[in-house]
Amino acid sequence: MTAVSRSESLRIYIVCFFYVIALFGYLSSAERIHLNGKWTVRNSNGSLLFPAEVPGCVHSALFKQGIIQDPYYRLNDLSDRWIALDNWTYSTTFSISSGLRAKRGVHLVFEGVDTVAFIVLNGIPVGKTNNMFQRYDFPIKDWLKNDENTLVVHLASPVVYAEERSKAHSAYRVPPECPPEVQKGECHVNFIRKEQSSFSWDWGPSFPTLGLWKGVHLEAFNALRLLRLTSLPWTVEVELHVDAVEVTKAQVTASIPDLATEHTTQLVFLPGQTKNAFTLYLNKSAEVKLWWPRGHGGQPAYSLSVRAALEGSTTLSADHPVYFRTVELVQEPIAGSPGLSFYFQVNGKAIFLKGSNWIPAHSFQDQVTPAVLKNLLQSAVDANMNALRVWGGGVYEQDLFYSMCDEMGIMIWQDFMFACALYPTAPDFLQTVREEVIQQVSRLKSHPSIVVWSGNNENEAAMATDWFSIPPSQRALYLKDYVTLYVDNIRALVQEEDSSRPFLVSSPTNGVESEREGWVAVDPYDPHYGDTHFYSYIKDCWDWTTFPRTRFASEYGFQSWPSFATLQQVSTAEDWSYGSRFSFHRQHHLGGNEEMLFQAGLHYHLANSSDPLKNYKDTLYLTQVMQAQCIKTQTEFYRRSQSEILEGKGHTMGALYWQLNDIWQGPSWSSIEFGGKWKMLHYFAQDFFAPVLPVGFEDSGSLLIYAVSDLSNDLKLRAVISVYSWSRLQPMCSLKSELSLVEGGSAAVVFKQSIAALLAGCGSCTRLTCLLSFHLEDGRGRQEGPENHLYLSSPKDARGIQKPNITAQIQQRGSGFTVSLQSSSVAPFVWLDVANIPGRFSSNGFLMLSGNRTVCFNPWGPTSVAALSQALTVTSLRDVY
Repeated sequence: MTAVSRSESLRIYIVCFFYVIALFGYLSSAERIHLNGKWTVRNSNGSLLFPAEVPGCVHSALFKQGIIQDPYYRLNDLSDRWIALDNWTYSTTFSISSGLRAKRGVHLVFEGVDTVAFIVLNGIPVGKTNNMFQRYDFPIKDWLKNDENTLVVHLASPVVYAEERSKAHSAYRVPPECPPEVQKGECHVNFIRKEQSSFSWDWGPSFPTLGLWKGVHLEAFNALRLLRLTSLPWTVEVELHVDAVEVTKAQVTASIPDLATEHTTQLVFLPGQTKNAFTLYLNKSAEVKLWWPRGHGGQPAYSLSVRAALEGSTTLSADHPVYFRTVELVQEPIAGSPGLSFYFQVNGKAIFLKGSNWIPAHSFQDQVTPAVLKNLLQSAVDANMNALRVWGGGVYEQDLFYSMCDEMGIMIWQDFMFACALYPTAPDFLQTVREEVIQQVSRLKSHPSIVVWSGNNENEAAMATDWFSIPPSQRALYLKDYVTLYVDNIRALVQEEDSSRPFLVSSPTNGVESEREGWVAVDPYDPHYGDTHFYSYIKDCWDWTTFPRTRFASEYGFQSWPSFATLQQVSTAEDWSYGSRFSFHRQHHLGGNEEMLFQAGLHYHLANSSDPLKNYKDTLYLTQVMQAQCIKTQTEFYRRSQSEILEGKGHTMGALYWQLNDIWQGPSWSSIEFGGKWKMLHYFAQDFFAPVLPVGFEDSGSLLIYAVSDLSNDLKLRAVISVYSWSRLQPMCSLKSELSLVEGGSAAVVFKQSIAALLAGCGSCTRLTCLLSFHLEDGRGRQEGPENHLYLSSPKDARGIQKPNITAQIQQRGSGFTVSLQSSSVAPFVWLDVANIPGRFSSNGFLMLSGNRTVCFNPWGPTSVAALSQALTVTSLRDVY
């Protein structure tokens, strides 16, 4: 065991100061006319004509009008394929005032078009779109009428468009042509700039959407409009991005009142869209409060105010929140280890990133409401997470998502939307990507929550390990395309637009080492560098030696099925068996259902009820038990590896499991079901991501207990171990270690003893008859962190496990409820479920070591003791066989 030291002389890092932007925050004299609301939609042959909401998509509108069933119901993703194969037309009419038409500039703005469209105003072509991730802005003053105006958006089939673009790229193939057959998806998604997972993924359906997925409006102005307001602390470099009709002089005042800071300057805005910069120096006597990640401090915001007095006494204004923080990605040599470190420092403090990966919350983005975002992000915070990775096969999330993360202290690893594929580098493709990158970086760099940009998901690994069987003679061609897209274009643009954050070309990557190797490392999974993605479904997940002792684990996971109540909403009785067509159809990962049972069968008896429905429910439960325990074991391994180097590996400084949320009701790697219900894994995450955590494991016959601390202050802690027999509720024996120093932001051994010796001093205990429970306490006997446990044998081999016959009594306490449990024996993985009553338990999936335990239930809507009592089921491991 080698302690980690930091070599200052050879440090390689990026110092990142923080930008602030008020993107498209309009000055007061600009007039905005919203065109959201009811539009009319028709298909290509006119056989369907119906109203639709904007923002929205065709699928949502068809369902709302009763033309199709719920797209998520049973196998409807197959029966609804025709929607994406057709062309659709959105149309609306609007009137404007003579005053608006008299403005010197009038623009039609589409915040987001999905995806390929031809736009016509009053019979006159206005423009085209081909990128879901761009904002489109068309000047239309000359084509407006005083009376009724007709706006028409012709949307082309994204599936047909992608196929046509692929065929046009005849020089060489750009794989993969199609997704694996098990995903039941569409082909050539890498040829269209839209949500890549909308054509299917291994955790979601194929719904290639069409529509106006963000707002539509008119902007009218006489002199100029403010497009963007950016600033860079600590001397605040203010950038005004404006669109001026003509040369315009202005006296611009920028201020941060709470910091007693103000500056006035004279600017001249040239005609068209321009960027104008000046410096706002902070008052040296002002005390600046910093933005910190969750668990490390607060998230204070300041208000940046910009006022522009134009010629003719017109005054324009814009305000936006300002945050101050720095972020560094430190890649430096480590004593006792080849390679380089890989960790983030925020405001000079090394931070262990704890969290998960974010995928689109719905196939239809118009249904991702503020309430959905709030529920999911609050769930992340409540599970002690401080970071999420916005994965590169989805969408750049809506503004509200990032604002909530700013306020909650959730750090964001932001991928660009390229995933698991090679991409073309034709000039028109590169041009739309370049505009996409500029717009998205400009929109998002205001958010302190974003701590790193990443160019793509797994495409360096795809090149390095030859996912797509590229002939050796053509490898140089594809490598050139890779560098052209991600390095020469995306990376170059990001560094030009936002030098305040680190940029990684891919994930996983070896970081600086990948750059040295020409941007595609020989082994992007090398644990001595960068971040790692790791999946293994056949090796025993209880065996921590199978996990890579990586610098940073940005993806790892195991599948599980959601609860029966969640599945019941989109299925019928004939679907409720593990071998049903529905169960096969919903599984988009080849062999996934079998892998779950295999992994569960290593340690647990599989369900064997003679009642088919109970057997199905028990199997769903077991997949969640398996997933929760597997990811608990792996995450605890990463957290305890942060302060040590063993055999040249270690200094792990991040654990982001795959994945946080679901896109529909089906098997996946998520810890939260579609609809917001927590799986057992998410309840486990509350503990294994706790700020202070005891981690116990076996190594060469010895029990080791580490104390892991995210705190800034040092602690003196001891381990308190209790040995329980499976056959009785009272501990067989207990012991305590001596107090040990645990430095802030570290993991340290606080207990080590031979398990054989430990059991020998504990009556008749053996590995098969007993288990361990342990926690940490300080010198005054106060418990720090949660209780943890270690099974000394697989539960299926354990002796003395009895059916616990758990009973429950529910009482109302204020706006919540308590559930009082009584058990006749030790009960592992006690699971409380209240079917479709939305809400959350304070604890779930727990090991019950006493005869009585009380948990709380917080409902998300009105309910009652009677309703909860009728819905509640209690399951433990011994109840499934």
